[in-house]
Formats: sequence, structure tokens, C-alpha cells
Amino acid sequence: MSYRKIKGLLISVILVIISTQLTYAQIKSVDKFRKASKKIEKGFENNNKDTVAQGYFDLGENYYQKREFEKSETYFKKAKSLFEKIADVDGIARSSRALARVQEELHKNKEAKGNYYIAQKNNEITGNQNSMELNRNDVSRLSLPDSVIIQKSKLQQNINLGISSRDTTEIISNYSKLAGIGISTNQPDTALAAYNNAYRYSKNDPANARLYNQLITNVLVNEGDFGKAIETKKALLKERFVLNSTLTTASEITSLADIYILKNDDSTAIRLLRESYAIAAGNGHTLEAKRNIEKLDSIFQNSGKQELSLKLYKEFLGQLPGIIEKDSAISSSKLVTETEGRIKILETEKALKDDLISKKNILNFWLTGSVIVLLLFIIVFLYMLKKLNIRNKKIALQSLRREMNPHFIFNSLNSINQFIANNNEMEANQYLTKFSTLMRNVMENSKEDFVLFSKEIELLTNYLELERSRFPDKFNFEINIDDALLANEQLYIPGMLIQPHLENAVWHGLRYIDDKGLLKLNFTGNSSTIEIRIEDNGIGIAGSKKSKTSNQQKHNGRGISNTLERIRILNELYRQDISCVVEDIAAPGHGVKVTLIVPFLKSRKNEN
Repeated sequence: MSYRKIKGLLISVILVIISTQLTYAQIKSVDKFRKASKKIEKGFENNNKDTVAQGYFDLGENYYQKREFEKSETYFKKAKSLFEKIADVDGIARSSRALARVQEELHKNKEAKGNYYIAQKNNEITGNQNSMELNRNDVSRLSLPDSVIIQKSKLQQNINLGISSRDTTEIISNYSKLAGIGISTNQPDTALAAYNNAYRYSKNDPANARLYNQLITNVLVNEGDFGKAIETKKALLKERFVLNSTLTTASEITSLADIYILKNDDSTAIRLLRESYAIAAGNGHTLEAKRNIEKLDSIFQNSGKQELSLKLYKEFLGQLPGIIEKDSAISSSKLVTETEGRIKILETEKALKDDLISKKNILNFWLTGSVIVLLLFIIVFLYMLKKLNIRNKKIALQSLRREMNPHFIFNSLNSINQFIANNNEMEANQYLTKFSTLMRNVMENSKEDFVLFSKEIELLTNYLELERSRFPDKFNFEINIDDALLANEQLYIPGMLIQPHLENAVWHGLRYIDDKGLLKLNFTGNSSTIEIRIEDNGIGIAGSKKSKTSNQQKHNGRGISNTLERIRILNELYRQDISCVVEDIAAPGHGVKVTLIVPFLKSRKNEN
């Protein structure tokens, strides 16, 4: 295949990926975004303008931190408008100042000055002297845009106010403006000093810290000081927040390579770009890998080494499926777009609701028949909404049921591989047979919300036998069931609620003890409920946390969160009262007890 065809194919594939990944930078602070959007939804739900306004404000801050200023301006305007409607003076002051700050970034200085003034006047009402001084300084500064001395003086005053109130946002923002004055007045030393201060105060905000580090290197490169620019970028690469992120590491190595390209040191640039590509490709950062490929291609093309470019693109195309498979950004990239769409729908619904309220007096004169028609329409709408809600919950349950703990599958396949490696073909075959039986049971049970009690016991027994064959020296297990439960052939319970807790007991408790442990699974019942008790004498919850690395502690197991989410949805959808309690036995280090209470069911309930 020719170079042009390879490159054309790559571009077409990448365009598809970009369509799902363009918002990756937008979702780096996904928790803040989700919390802000939930505030808005809750506010609309409760008709609470203050909550909606605060949600808009938080979204504006979120976009401001990511330097998406146009979106930030939109949400700050919405926040300010709502704060004005409810006469929240403090909210008006905060949103006006935030809006003015964004408008300055967008070079809308006239609008910014007006909003700084509004913020100042509202600060006078609240008596917030610090904020009042900040806004007064900014009004003065924008009133005399051509006076560099006044600009610097007012910005420095704001920096001092920010330092006294420990407001890093104000400190960083004003240092950034000082640097901008240094650049516009051809004073690189002033710009560098201000950017370095902004970088120093940004250490707790990786996105800002990277931004100001890049701005520092840009100034140094423009001044021809490549040595210092390289030192600055290398220093950033040693920061903990860079080392903890493979994407950030790869991106910053690429930025370092850019400096070497400008320095005409192609050999070092190629080495760094290959290093960055290896990190990006190995960790599923598709767009970063593409960026490295394009830069390498440019170097090779400029040096007449087209055959190396062709080889490069072929290698990338070969690795692309694996890179995409690892790319978590693709699966989560729709969050921002979907959330913004939901907010727009809520806004539309709110506008319609307000319009209906404003026409309430007119509606009182409608004919009785028209009122009845309207009521019928509302009833049908609510009925359809309820049916849709139930349908969505059932879809969510179906999705959760079909998840199988990846740790279990991965470890099972590893065990099979180990048996084969040790020429233990018989054990490998036995293990594989049990494993396939378990998988078949899981697939069958995943079709229904509730499964026969006997089938769930068969699945759990099969699973525990698999785990014991994997760790024969670590534990035995007991399954005790009331005779009345065994005798009931039409007893149903929710499927796959118990297995994740058994897996936790084995993998996070019993696996780490020196002696052979014991895992007990007891089922007791009465006329209304079944009590399921799981007990192990492993290292306990506290011991398990201590045994984890700091990186492992940052991640919660998917199996347990899946189980708790299913319990929540089952309780809502079928009006059940399923409960789950996890606790240490007696004292830390003496094992864990899990107690599940499940209502006594004699039907599957799926058709309800």
C-alpha cells in the first residue's frame, strides 16, 4: 500500500475517533461537571432558582478552568440573570465578577468593565471590602487601558488582596494579566516573572500549571533561550501530577520535542516523539499518539525519509485497534454533550412551565371541555413518562446484570495459562470446564432480574470451587441452607448479588492470611425474608486497605458498586426492601461479615 493511501486511511479512521473524542479535555474534571449539572437538574425539579443559579455558576467556573471562555461566559450570564431575579446580592456580585473576568479573556473590555462595576456596587451592599477593592481596581484599570503604569499598579494591588485572602484564582488571574502586559510592551523579563509566579500558585491545579509552564517556555523560545526552555519543560516532567498521568506525561514530552524541533535538533526530537508515542499507544491515548505520528512524519518528510514515514503509518494502523480499545476517553466522551443537551431540555421545559403559569388567568375562562382535554393530555404524558422511567430502569438493570467482574475473568484465564505452562493439562481442562459452566450459568441468569434460588446456589457453588482450585492452600468453604429453603422449588432471588462479595472475601481477605482460611455462606429464612450471611476469617476491611498500594486505594471495585446500584434500582422498580451491610468481624483483622436481606419471592417479577 502506498504512503498516500496509508495516510488517507489513517486520516479517515482518526476523523471517526475525533468525533467522539473532541470533548476529552472537557471531561477531565468530570466530577465537578456532574455535580454542577445535578445541581441544575435538582433546582429545576424543585423549582429552586438559587440552586439552578449556583449550578450555572459552577459550570461557568468549570469551563473557565478549562479555558473554554465562550461556554463559560454563557453559563455565568445565566447564573447572573437568575441571581438578579431572586435578588441574591452576593450571587450577583460573584457572578458579575466571574463574567467580567471571562469577558476580559474574550477581549470584551467594555462589557467586562460594566460587570466589574456591578460587582463592586453589590459588594458595597454586602460589605465585602476585599471584593469591593478588587472590582474597583479592575474598573479603574479598564477605564485607562493605555496607561501601563496604572495597569500594573492595579493588578499588583489585586495580587496583594488575593494573597491576603488566600484566593489563588485571583492571584493567578492577575499575574497572567501582568504577563500579558509584559509581552505587549516587549518586556520578556516582566512576562517571565509574572508567568513563573502564576505557575507557582497553580501547582494544585494541574491544568493551569501546565498552561503557565507552556507560556513560560513560549517566551523563552521566542527569546531564543532554548536551554532554559528545555530546563523548564524537564522540570515540569518531574512534577508529581505529571508523573501520575500517562496522558499528561506523553503530552509534555511531545511539547519538549517541539522545542528541540525549533532548535533544529531533529535526532533528539525524534527520540522524544517516539518515547511519547510509546506511552500514548501503550495507555490508549489515541489523539496524543496521532499527534506524535504527524510530527514524526513531518520531520521525516522534511529530511526526505519518506520510507520511514510509510513504516510509521503502517505501524500506527496496525496498533490502532489496540490503542482505541484501551482509550477510556472514547467511552466517556459523550458525557458533556449529553449533559448539556439535558440542561437545554430542562430549560425549555422550565420556559414552557413559566409560560403556562403566566397564562393561568386566561385558562380560567376556557370551556370545561378544553380543561378536560388538557387534563387528559397531562395524564397521558405522565403515564408515558412513568412507563419510560420504568423502561430506562429495566435497561439499566439489564446492563448491570450482564457485567462480569473483569478481575475474575482475567484471573481465571491466568490460572488456565498457569496450568498449561506447568504441563498440568488435566487440571487446566477441569478448570476450563468449570469455568465454561459458570459462564453459561451467568449468561442464562443475566436474562432475568430474578432467578431460581436453586440455580443461584449452583452458580455460587461452581464459582467457589473454581476459586478454591485456584488457591487450594488459602481457604475452604461451607454453604449452609435452611431445609425449608431447599425444599421450596419456586423460590426466586435477585441473581449475581452474592458473587461479588464472595470474590471480595477471597481476593481481598483470605488470599493474604498465612493459615488456611474458611469462607462461610449461610442462608436462613422466615415467612417474609431470606437472610444471606457471608463470613470469612481473612484480614478484614481495614487490613485489606492497608495491603493496597496508594494507587489501588484510589479505585473502587466495580463488582460491589455494581451490586449496590442494582439493589437501589431493584428496590425502586419492584418496591422491594433489599438491604446490604458490610462490616468487620469483632475487630480489624478478624475477617468480614456481609449480611444481605432479601424479600421472600415466589415469582420472577420480571413481567411486572
